[in-house]
Amino acid sequence: MKKVAILMGSDSDFPVVEKALTTLDKYGVPFEVHVYSAHRTPEEARAFAMNARENGFGAIIAAAGKAAHLAGAMAANTTLPVIGIPIKSSTLDGLDALLSTVQMPGGMPVATVAIDGAENAALLAIQILAVTDEDLAEKLRVARADNANKVLEKDRMIAEKYNK
Repeated sequence: MKKVAILMGSDSDFPVVEKALTTLDKYGVPFEVHVYSAHRTPEEARAFAMNARENGFGAIIAAAGKAAHLAGAMAANTTLPVIGIPIKSSTLDGLDALLSTVQMPGGMPVATVAIDGAENAALLAIQILAVTDEDLAEKLRVARADNANKVLEKDRMIAEKYNK
């Protein structure tokens, strides 16, 4: 199975990013976690992206706040799918990071999840890997069915209480 790379621009992003690790672990998807900054360690970030495919990765998750150029820097240096997680900062509540991550130029796609959306970033990476991994696709199907059943059970409980 291909690995997922999880990169963050700063270790202060880890409390958000940790949800991605937990989700990948739950699905049995191998991953590596690194701290690379598009601005402070550009050569290391570039080298990682350029060698990611050869190093067994199938997708890259890049989390960053404020200027949030890490996902774009990754996308510029690999043809692997890149998923950006804009991290909420104290400055503009993550809107700055969201716009920096989502507004990529044509020909340089970055899939962007919600501000602090690490769980969805991991699920999107899993879906990408599941295109060629039927066991992983089945795990996703089961999880979706479980989620639907939980919602339907909550609906049943509310309806029983209020719909007379």
